[in-house]
Amino acid sequence: MAASVREGAAAAAAAGHAVDDYDVSDGEMDVDVDVEAGSELQHAGGAGDDGRRDGDGDDEYALLTRITDTSAAEARAGKDIQGIPWERLQITRQDYRKARLEQYKNYENFPQSGELMDKLCKQVESSSKYYEFQYNTRIVKPSILHFQLRNLLWATSKHDVYFMSNSTVGHWSSLSHKMTDVLDFSGHVAPAKKHPGCALEGFTGVQVSTLAVNEGLLVAGGFQGELVCKSLGERDVKFCTRTTLSDNAITNAMDIHRSTSGSLRITVSNNDSGVREFDMERFQLLNHFRFNWPVNHTSVSPDKKLLAVVGDDRDALLVDSRNGKVTSTLVGHLDYSFASAWHPDGITFATGNQDKTCRVWDIRNPSTSLAVLRGNIGAIRCIRYSSDGRFLLFSEPADFVHVYSAAECYRKRQEIDFFGEISGISLSPDDESLFVGVCDRVYASLLNYRMVHANGYLDSYM
Repeated sequence: MAASVREGAAAAAAAGHAVDDYDVSDGEMDVDVDVEAGSELQHAGGAGDDGRRDGDGDDEYALLTRITDTSAAEARAGKDIQGIPWERLQITRQDYRKARLEQYKNYENFPQSGELMDKLCKQVESSSKYYEFQYNTRIVKPSILHFQLRNLLWATSKHDVYFMSNSTVGHWSSLSHKMTDVLDFSGHVAPAKKHPGCALEGFTGVQVSTLAVNEGLLVAGGFQGELVCKSLGERDVKFCTRTTLSDNAITNAMDIHRSTSGSLRITVSNNDSGVREFDMERFQLLNHFRFNWPVNHTSVSPDKKLLAVVGDDRDALLVDSRNGKVTSTLVGHLDYSFASAWHPDGITFATGNQDKTCRVWDIRNPSTSLAVLRGNIGAIRCIRYSSDGRFLLFSEPADFVHVYSAAECYRKRQEIDFFGEISGISLSPDDESLFVGVCDRVYASLLNYRMVHANGYLDSYM
C-alpha cells in the first residue's frame, strides 16, 4: 500500500479515531449511512445542527437509530434489511443509492484507473439469485483499522463467525444469537508457553490490521508486524512474534492452510515487501521471500505448489512456493491489488484491484485474463471462491457484494446491495451461509445470507 496512505491511517488509529471518521482524502470512507453526520439520511422536519427536530427530536432520533435486528420474514413483509426507516427520512432508498453511486470516491494510486476500466469493461447484468437474505444483527459492530485491508471477518461454520470490533476479536453464533469476546488487544497479550522464536514478553495495544481464522486457528496481524496466534479451543494465546522490524511493518494479509504433509501453516503478506511461511506445529519460520514492492495479499494454490502474489504494483505474480521464484507475471490491471483467491481446481485464480475490477486467470495461459469482472463504486478488496468452485464472490469497499457463477464462465451475476463500509465477507465451509460485515456509526451490523436451493425450505429464523 502507498506509504502516505498507510501513515495517514496509522496516525488516525493512534489518535483513537474510528475508521468511519476518516477524512474523504483517505479514499473510501467518504459517505456514511449516518443520521448524525448531516447527510441525506436525516428525518423530515426542521432540523437543527445535528439533524434533530425541536421538541420531540429526541424521540424521533431514537426511533431512527434504535438497534433492531431484521429477519427474513420481516424483510419479506417490507422492513429494510438494515433497519433503516426510509419512510421517516427525507430521501428514498432509490435516491440515496443514486447519490452514493455518484458521490463515492474510489481510492486510486493511479488516477482514473477505475474510470478507464469502466469504459473498457462492461458490467455483467445482475439477473441471478444464488444467496438470499436470512438475518441482520446490529449487536455485532464490525470495525476496520486500515481502509485498504478488508479481511476482518471469517466464518468457521454456517452458524459461527469471527470478526474484529475495535480492539477485540469477537464471536457471533447465529444459533444462540449471542456474542462473546475471544481475544482483547486493548491491553497486554502474551503466549502461555515458550517456543523458539516466540516473543515471550508479548505485545501491548496491538492494532489489528488483518485477521484469519481457519483449521481451528485464529491469527491476528498487527500494524507493527505483530503476529498473534490462538487455538479456538483454548483460552490462552499460543504464539507471538514480530515478523519484521521494518518501518513498513503492516501485516497486510494471512492465509492459513495445510501443507501436502498435513502440517498447519500460515503464509503472511507484509508491507516490508516480504512473504513469510510459518510452520504452526513447531512455530518456526520456514520461508521468507522478498519482492520489489509491498505485498498486500498472497494465496496458496490448492496443490501448495504456487503462490498468487499481489501488492503495490500493477502486475500480479505467480510464484513457486518452494523457492520464491516468479514463474509468471500477469499483466492487465491498472492499479494496485489487494485481494486474491484460488478456485478449488487449482487451475484458475482471481485478483482484485483498485481499478475496480476482478480478473480471473488460468495458470496454463497467464498471458491474458479469462474474465474481467467489474465493480460499481470502488476497489475489489476481498475475494472468495466457494468450496465447490461454483461461485466467485468479491466485495467492494462499501455497499456491494457480487456473486458470479464460475460454473457458467462468469456470465451470470448476483448483486447484493446495502449501505456501509465492508469489513470482510466469508462463506461457511459448506457454502450454505454468506456473512458480510458492515461498518457504520449507526447501522453497523452482520448480514447473513443463505444459499438458494431449487426445492426451498422454511426459514430458520422467523
